[in-house]
Amino acid sequence: MRSVDPWPAAAVLRRLPPVARLRTDFDVEAMRSDLDLLESRTWSKIRIMTGDGLGAAATNSDWRTIPLRSIGGQASRTDPGGPDLADFADTPRLDHLPYFQQAIGSLPHPVRSARLMALGPGARSPLHSDTKLGLPWGVVRLHVPVVTVPEATLSFGDKHYCWPAGQLWYADFTRGHTVQNTGALTRVHLVVDVEVSDSLIGLFPPPFIERENIKEYLFPLPPIPLTRGPAELECDFAAPTSFLSWEELDDVFLEDASRTPVSIRQVAGELVVFVGGKPRFGLVHVGSDEFRWAGWTTERSIQMCLYEATPHVVLRTRRGSQAWSLVAEARRAAEVAGDMLLAPQQAGIDQ
Repeated sequence: MRSVDPWPAAAVLRRLPPVARLRTDFDVEAMRSDLDLLESRTWSKIRIMTGDGLGAAATNSDWRTIPLRSIGGQASRTDPGGPDLADFADTPRLDHLPYFQQAIGSLPHPVRSARLMALGPGARSPLHSDTKLGLPWGVVRLHVPVVTVPEATLSFGDKHYCWPAGQLWYADFTRGHTVQNTGALTRVHLVVDVEVSDSLIGLFPPPFIERENIKEYLFPLPPIPLTRGPAELECDFAAPTSFLSWEELDDVFLEDASRTPVSIRQVAGELVVFVGGKPRFGLVHVGSDEFRWAGWTTERSIQMCLYEATPHVVLRTRRGSQAWSLVAEARRAAEVAGDMLLAPQQAGIDQ
């Protein structure tokens, strides 16, 4: 995450308000009853997710979280998630919080991460923006205030927001923003990342539901069972280095002359992207041998075309109605293994 990303990285965002109240409310007392079940020691520092993977704690101030859904359902993953080896799942903590479980389950699916986030007295974030967290990339961040205080605010420039408890709110966090609490009490929000869908858009007010704007949202493709065996899609190719970082602007990889060797192999029956010999991303099939990265949307995908006259992969990025693609020659893993077996024999002949 850059301190402040260029805004707007998608033109449609300029036409939309920075915040919007959605047409859903929640039971404040039920949420606070669940909150009372939690102990102070269960709150942890928030970590960030960067284009290089899981980062350090986001701030030294009193800004803490309890993950309710995370990558792989890991209770230790206090980050919001992103491209990873696994998709999102409930954490064990959610089993003990019945109303939060109900509230998250009532939101439009798929739900990605869900976290309780506490902003303590005196806490303040640096000015920052959240890369590709928005309608044009297929995912939005929603807030449900649980405990509010007037002094705890979200700020976009000189505009400050303090939302009432129990309401569902959207904000465009790709804009530079800060959060701060100048009061004496802790503010707590339920923060949920939700993929863009028809049911989600139906909760928004005008102008979000205008057709001209909707066509610039990315509606991620759902997972589809793979018809081939995973071993049939194992391959090697070289990718622009920038393609491997989801934080890069969508079309940057087209002009990137640098190349990084990539291997796709099956691990426990699932396809995994290896970079530098290390597993980096799980792959989720979305149809026609095209895969998104686990933990991500179809903003970034790899399509394997290994049984054509010239085997290749198509590297693709999307933003709303736009798409960019690059073809890279590939070799099926079986052929690579065959060459390695022949090499010692050929060496013996040459001698």
